Amino acid sequence: MTVTHRRYVPYAHAHYGGSLVDGAYTLGLFGDVATEVAIRGDGDEGLLAGYSEVSFLGPVQAGDVLEASCEVVRVGRRSRELRCWADVVARAEPERGPSAARVLAEPLRVVTAVATLVVPGAPEQVTVR
Repeated sequence: MTVTHRRYVPYAHAHYGGSLVDGAYTLGLFGDVATEVAIRGDGDEGLLAGYSEVSFLGPVQAGDVLEASCEVVRVGRRSRELRCWADVVARAEPERGPSAARVLAEPLRVVTAVATLVVPGAPEQVTVR
């Protein structure tokens, strides 16, 4: 199962020069996507317990449109291993004007991670549709 959320990165989240956004912003998006994975697969919000791997591959900037995705790669009795990634699909172009932006021809992969999602033991599993 793969789940994807798309989110605009507001300028209020820029903390660094060049309108850069901290890495925790994207990790928070992974948490939201993992919650949907747990709801769809287990009928419970579960808990994103941790990351075994995180790679920051490029900048996330205010004005970006991000796609954050998680794919279930391993299912245990009470845990799920997730492969997560975030792509910039649109980016602001302030050099063209204060509200200028463009959709990227190809998504730009900016973060990857491997996460562990824990779900409570349940008497029956929910069927994914």
